[in-house]
Amino acid sequence: MAENITVTILTKNSAKHLEECLQALQRFDEVVILDNGSTDNTMEIARTFQNVKVYENAFTGFGPLKILATEKASNDWVLSIDSDEIVIKELVEEIRTLKLEIGTVYSIKRDNYYNRKKITCCGWSNDWVNRLFNRRETGFNTNLVHESVVLNSSIQVKKLHNTLKHYTFDDTSHLIKKMDHYSTLWANDHKGKKKSSPMNAFFRGVFTFFKSYILQKGILCGSNGLVISVSNATGTFYKYFKLYEANKPK
Repeated sequence: MAENITVTILTKNSAKHLEECLQALQRFDEVVILDNGSTDNTMEIARTFQNVKVYENAFTGFGPLKILATEKASNDWVLSIDSDEIVIKELVEEIRTLKLEIGTVYSIKRDNYYNRKKITCCGWSNDWVNRLFNRRETGFNTNLVHESVVLNSSIQVKKLHNTLKHYTFDDTSHLIKKMDHYSTLWANDHKGKKKSSPMNAFFRGVFTFFKSYILQKGILCGSNGLVISVSNATGTFYKYFKLYEANKPK
Protein backbone atom coordinates (compact mmCIF):
# COMPACT_ATOMS: atom_id res chain seq x y z
CA MET A 1 0.00 0.00 0.00
CA ALA A 2 1.24 3.51 -0.84
CA GLU A 3 0.84 4.71 2.75
CA ASN A 4 3.58 2.23 3.77
CA ILE A 5 6.02 3.45 1.12
CA THR A 6 8.27 6.51 1.14
CA VAL A 7 9.43 7.84 -2.23
CA THR A 8 12.98 9.25 -2.21
CA ILE A 9 14.40 11.64 -4.82
CA LEU A 10 17.77 13.37 -5.22
CA THR A 11 17.65 16.83 -6.81
CA LYS A 12 20.01 19.44 -8.15
CA ASN A 13 18.68 22.08 -10.54
CA SER A 14 15.84 19.70 -11.37
CA ALA A 15 13.14 22.29 -12.04
CA LYS A 16 12.53 21.27 -15.66
CA HIS A 17 10.91 17.91 -14.85
CA LEU A 18 10.31 18.08 -11.09
CA GLU A 19 6.73 19.34 -11.15
CA GLU A 20 5.63 16.55 -13.49
CA CYS A 21 7.60 14.08 -11.36
CA LEU A 22 5.92 15.18 -8.11
CA GLN A 23 2.44 15.49 -9.64
CA ALA A 24 2.61 11.77 -10.40
CA LEU A 25 3.46 10.97 -6.76
CA GLN A 26 0.58 12.71 -5.00
CA ARG A 27 -1.05 9.42 -3.97
CA PHE A 28 2.00 8.58 -1.85
CA ASP A 29 1.82 9.96 1.69
CA GLU A 30 5.51 10.79 1.92
CA VAL A 31 8.08 11.95 -0.63
CA VAL A 32 11.59 12.75 0.65
CA ILE A 33 13.67 15.11 -1.47
CA LEU A 34 17.38 15.44 -0.75
CA ASP A 35 18.77 18.44 -2.61
CA ASN A 36 22.48 18.93 -3.23
CA GLY A 37 22.95 22.55 -4.17
CA SER A 38 20.15 23.67 -6.50
CA THR A 39 20.43 27.26 -7.73
CA ASP A 40 17.19 27.26 -9.76
CA ASN A 41 13.64 27.05 -8.36
CA THR A 42 13.79 23.32 -7.57
CA MET A 43 13.23 23.91 -3.85
CA GLU A 44 10.29 26.25 -4.43
CA ILE A 45 8.57 23.69 -6.66
CA ALA A 46 9.16 20.90 -4.14
CA ARG A 47 7.68 22.89 -1.25
CA THR A 48 4.38 23.44 -3.09
CA PHE A 49 3.50 19.74 -2.60
CA GLN A 50 2.04 18.85 0.79
CA ASN A 51 3.37 15.28 0.83
CA VAL A 52 6.98 16.38 0.17
CA LYS A 53 9.68 16.79 2.83
CA VAL A 54 12.78 18.69 1.68
CA TYR A 55 16.31 18.19 3.03
CA GLU A 56 19.67 19.52 1.88
CA ASN A 57 23.14 17.99 1.81
CA ALA A 58 26.37 18.62 -0.09
CA PHE A 59 27.10 16.24 -2.99
CA THR A 60 29.02 13.21 -1.71
CA GLY A 61 28.27 10.84 -4.58
CA PHE A 62 25.01 9.31 -5.78
CA GLY A 63 25.27 6.15 -3.69
CA PRO A 64 26.00 7.91 -0.37
CA LEU A 65 23.25 10.49 -1.00
CA LYS A 66 20.67 7.81 -1.79
CA ILE A 67 21.63 6.02 1.43
CA LEU A 68 21.11 9.28 3.34
CA ALA A 69 17.74 9.89 1.67
CA THR A 70 16.66 6.36 2.64
CA GLU A 71 17.59 7.06 6.27
CA LYS A 72 15.29 10.11 6.30
CA ALA A 73 12.24 8.06 5.26
CA SER A 74 9.50 7.38 7.81
CA ASN A 75 8.69 4.00 6.26
CA ASP A 76 10.85 0.91 5.82
CA TRP A 77 9.63 0.35 2.27
CA VAL A 78 11.34 2.82 -0.06
CA LEU A 79 10.70 3.64 -3.71
CA SER A 80 13.77 5.43 -5.07
CA ILE A 81 13.34 7.44 -8.26
CA ASP A 82 15.28 10.17 -10.02
CA SER A 83 14.00 13.71 -10.51
CA ASP A 84 13.82 13.17 -14.28
CA GLU A 85 11.67 10.05 -13.93
CA ILE A 86 7.87 9.96 -14.04
CA VAL A 87 5.91 7.19 -12.29
CA ILE A 88 3.09 6.71 -14.76
CA LYS A 89 -0.41 6.34 -13.25
CA GLU A 90 -0.60 2.62 -14.11
CA LEU A 91 2.61 2.03 -12.15
CA VAL A 92 1.28 4.06 -9.21
CA GLU A 93 -1.82 1.87 -9.07
CA GLU A 94 0.23 -1.31 -9.41
CA ILE A 95 2.45 -0.30 -6.50
CA ARG A 96 -0.52 0.86 -4.39
CA THR A 97 -2.20 -2.54 -4.72
CA LEU A 98 1.02 -4.55 -4.40
CA LYS A 99 1.30 -7.03 -1.53
CA LEU A 100 4.83 -6.20 -0.43
CA GLU A 101 6.84 -9.31 0.35
CA ILE A 102 9.70 -9.56 2.82
CA GLY A 103 12.92 -10.68 1.13
CA THR A 104 11.91 -9.12 -2.19
CA VAL A 105 13.27 -6.22 -4.24
CA TYR A 106 10.99 -4.95 -7.01
CA SER A 107 12.41 -4.08 -10.42
CA ILE A 108 10.89 -1.54 -12.82
CA LYS A 109 11.44 -1.17 -16.56
CA ARG A 110 12.35 2.33 -17.75
CA ASP A 111 11.27 3.87 -21.04
CA ASN A 112 14.12 6.24 -21.90
CA TYR A 113 13.61 9.49 -23.79
CA TYR A 114 16.01 11.79 -25.64
CA ASN A 115 14.59 15.27 -26.20
CA ARG A 116 11.13 13.91 -25.24
CA LYS A 117 11.32 11.15 -27.87
CA LYS A 118 11.27 7.52 -26.75
CA ILE A 119 14.46 5.71 -27.76
CA THR A 120 14.33 2.00 -28.58
CA CYS A 121 17.91 1.55 -29.80
CA CYS A 122 21.46 1.86 -28.37
CA GLY A 123 20.65 -0.51 -25.50
CA TRP A 124 18.02 1.83 -24.08
CA SER A 125 15.02 -0.45 -24.66
CA ASN A 126 15.68 -3.15 -22.04
CA ASP A 127 16.49 -1.03 -19.00
CA TRP A 128 15.44 -2.66 -15.72
CA VAL A 129 16.23 -0.92 -12.41
CA ASN A 130 15.76 -2.23 -8.86
CA ARG A 131 13.99 0.59 -7.05
CA LEU A 132 11.45 -0.66 -4.49
CA PHE A 133 12.97 -2.31 -1.42
CA ASN A 134 12.76 -2.70 2.34
CA ARG A 135 15.57 -0.71 3.97
CA ARG A 136 15.81 -3.19 6.87
CA GLU A 137 16.92 -5.84 4.39
CA THR A 138 19.01 -3.94 1.84
CA GLY A 139 19.83 -0.53 0.39
CA PHE A 140 22.09 1.27 -2.06
CA ASN A 141 25.83 0.67 -2.32
CA THR A 142 28.30 3.53 -1.88
CA ASN A 143 29.30 3.92 -5.54
CA LEU A 144 29.77 7.56 -6.51
CA VAL A 145 27.97 6.85 -9.80
CA HIS A 146 26.06 3.89 -11.28
CA GLU A 147 24.88 3.09 -7.76
CA SER A 148 22.53 0.14 -7.28
CA VAL A 149 20.54 -1.72 -4.65
CA VAL A 150 22.65 -4.41 -2.99
CA LEU A 151 21.36 -7.93 -3.64
CA ASN A 152 22.33 -11.07 -1.74
CA SER A 153 21.35 -14.72 -1.90
CA SER A 154 18.40 -14.23 0.47
CA ILE A 155 16.74 -11.59 -1.72
CA GLN A 156 14.58 -12.33 -4.75
CA VAL A 157 13.90 -9.80 -7.51
CA LYS A 158 10.39 -9.45 -8.92
CA LYS A 159 9.58 -7.42 -12.02
CA LEU A 160 6.63 -5.07 -12.03
CA HIS A 161 4.39 -4.84 -15.09
CA ASN A 162 4.30 -1.07 -15.65
CA THR A 163 7.08 1.34 -16.52
CA LEU A 164 8.89 4.49 -15.48
CA LYS A 165 9.15 7.31 -17.99
CA HIS A 166 12.75 8.57 -17.95
CA TYR A 167 13.74 11.90 -19.55
CA THR A 168 17.35 10.79 -19.88
CA PHE A 169 18.75 13.75 -21.84
CA ASP A 170 17.12 16.98 -23.01
CA ASP A 171 19.60 17.81 -25.80
CA THR A 172 23.22 17.38 -26.88
CA SER A 173 24.58 19.90 -24.36
CA HIS A 174 22.82 18.08 -21.52
CA LEU A 175 24.19 14.78 -22.78
CA ILE A 176 27.79 16.08 -22.93
CA LYS A 177 27.59 17.72 -19.49
CA LYS A 178 26.23 14.57 -17.87
CA MET A 179 28.80 12.38 -19.62
CA ASP A 180 31.67 14.55 -18.37
CA HIS A 181 30.36 14.52 -14.78
CA TYR A 182 29.65 10.79 -14.68
CA SER A 183 32.98 9.79 -16.27
CA THR A 184 34.85 11.79 -13.60
CA LEU A 185 32.88 10.12 -10.80
CA TRP A 186 33.48 6.69 -12.33
CA ALA A 187 37.24 7.31 -12.55
CA ASN A 188 37.33 8.45 -8.93
CA ASP A 189 35.39 5.35 -7.88
CA HIS A 190 37.87 3.01 -9.62
CA LYS A 191 41.11 4.86 -8.88
CA GLY A 192 43.73 2.43 -7.59
CA LYS A 193 41.35 -0.51 -8.08
CA LYS A 194 41.42 -0.86 -11.85
CA LYS A 195 44.09 -0.30 -14.51
CA SER A 196 43.81 1.65 -17.73
CA SER A 197 45.93 3.16 -20.50
CA PRO A 198 45.42 5.56 -23.42
CA MET A 199 45.13 2.68 -25.89
CA ASN A 200 42.78 0.78 -23.61
CA ALA A 201 40.59 3.86 -23.42
CA PHE A 202 40.69 4.28 -27.21
CA PHE A 203 39.78 0.69 -28.09
CA ARG A 204 37.06 0.55 -25.46
CA GLY A 205 35.57 3.72 -26.95
CA VAL A 206 35.70 2.32 -30.48
CA PHE A 207 34.04 -0.93 -29.43
CA THR A 208 31.35 0.96 -27.50
CA PHE A 209 30.46 2.93 -30.63
CA PHE A 210 30.29 -0.26 -32.72
CA LYS A 211 28.15 -1.97 -30.09
CA SER A 212 25.77 0.97 -29.69
CA TYR A 213 25.46 2.04 -33.34
CA ILE A 214 25.59 -1.36 -35.09
CA LEU A 215 24.85 -4.22 -32.66
CA GLN A 216 22.23 -2.25 -30.69
CA LYS A 217 20.79 -0.73 -33.88
CA GLY A 218 21.52 2.95 -33.23
CA ILE A 219 21.87 3.28 -36.99
CA LEU A 220 18.11 2.72 -37.30
CA CYS A 221 17.27 5.64 -34.97
CA GLY A 222 18.52 8.43 -37.24
CA SER A 223 20.32 11.42 -35.74
CA ASN A 224 19.29 10.47 -32.19
CA GLY A 225 20.90 7.06 -32.56
CA LEU A 226 24.07 8.65 -33.89
CA VAL A 227 24.48 11.25 -31.16
CA ILE A 228 23.71 8.71 -28.41
CA SER A 229 26.19 6.22 -29.87
CA VAL A 230 28.92 8.87 -30.16
CA SER A 231 28.22 9.96 -26.59
CA ASN A 232 28.35 6.38 -25.32
CA ALA A 233 31.70 5.95 -27.06
CA THR A 234 33.25 9.20 -25.86
CA GLY A 235 31.90 8.59 -22.35
CA THR A 236 33.65 5.22 -22.28
CA PHE A 237 36.86 6.74 -23.69
CA TYR A 238 36.92 9.57 -21.18
CA LYS A 239 36.14 7.48 -18.12
CA TYR A 240 39.03 5.11 -18.91
CA PHE A 241 41.37 7.95 -19.88
CA LYS A 242 40.46 9.82 -16.68
CA LEU A 243 41.14 6.61 -14.75
CA TYR A 244 44.57 6.38 -16.43
CA GLU A 245 45.32 9.97 -15.39
CA ALA A 246 44.02 9.41 -11.84
CA ASN A 247 46.27 6.36 -11.43
CA LYS A 248 49.43 8.13 -12.59
CA PRO A 249 51.89 9.04 -9.81
CA LYS A 250 51.77 12.73 -8.97
